[in-house]
Amino acid sequence: LLGMDAELMPLLDQANIACGVHAGDFETMRDTVRLAKQFGVEVGAHPSYPDPDNFGRTSMTLPKERLIEVITSQVETLSQIAEKEQYPIHYVKPHGALYNDMMTNTELFDTVLDAIKHRSRPLKLMLLANDQHSEFKALADRKGVELIYEAFADRAYTDKGQLVSRSQAHAVHSASDAISQVSRLLEKGVIISENSLPLTFPVDSICVHGDNPEALKVVQQIRALI
Repeated sequence: LLGMDAELMPLLDQANIACGVHAGDFETMRDTVRLAKQFGVEVGAHPSYPDPDNFGRTSMTLPKERLIEVITSQVETLSQIAEKEQYPIHYVKPHGALYNDMMTNTELFDTVLDAIKHRSRPLKLMLLANDQHSEFKALADRKGVELIYEAFADRAYTDKGQLVSRSQAHAVHSASDAISQVSRLLEKGVIISENSLPLTFPVDSICVHGDNPEALKVVQQIRALI
């Protein structure tokens, strides 16, 4: 387990678990599922491009069937572990570049939907809340996939409602800026973009990255706000 997982888990409602491609292995997946079960935290699969050297944060162009295979194999790996622990997964949230790419490429988003729609146990898809939510919902409805819209506490937003690239110095918020962003979202229903434009969209979940050194501090304060 990552160093803060044991401290973070009691504060969470949902936990995205890496499926062994960009990070994680059998032991970390099993132990994280067990920890989530202990605290009643809903778990989701967090699949990525096959890009372990760059933590899944480099875009890749894969044929549709290959990408479906990449996603389904990761989801199935975690699902089998979770089933053995009698604590099944409930949703899929793509990681890193795959997540960002599906939010700007309708064809890729459709491929992600195809990768999860045929499971015997239905899984929801978590995606970035933005002003195109109705278009994404229409695509998902055609495939019979329910969506979970999430906002990020610790990431900056572009004026179009996408996440600012990590190549930019201001892409990741400090703890104080993250708390301010969540507080504003809870009180006024808006997120302020990098150029001070108000962004408004439906939000079901708030994300804090577990690899952020200030994650525990941020989550503790968010939990206090909620």
